[in-house]
Amino acid sequence: MPTVYITAPPESAESIAERLVEDRLAACVNRLSTSSTYRWDGEVQREDEAVLLAKTTDEAYDALVDRVREIHPYDVPCIERFDESHVLESFAGWRAENVA
Repeated sequence: MPTVYITAPPESAESIAERLVEDRLAACVNRLSTSSTYRWDGEVQREDEAVLLAKTTDEAYDALVDRVREIHPYDVPCIERFDESHVLESFAGWRAENVA
């Protein structure tokens, strides 16, 4: 089961997280404040962002990515999949029950 790492502008992060949970594409989405430094259009940029950690299932992963791409304000959103080598069984069961 994957956890999906997504970055977003702070003003969009809450609505993205809520949409993923409401649409049952993620059982839970954690939001963390961060500062990012990156290169865009040949220049170094610095921005406040939010990190979203979306807990989903293998079956819902592709639909989650499609939804994030649909609602995300960035032209090139950061969406990375982390596959787990171990997860607490009770948590895995809860996640599976809450992702359609």
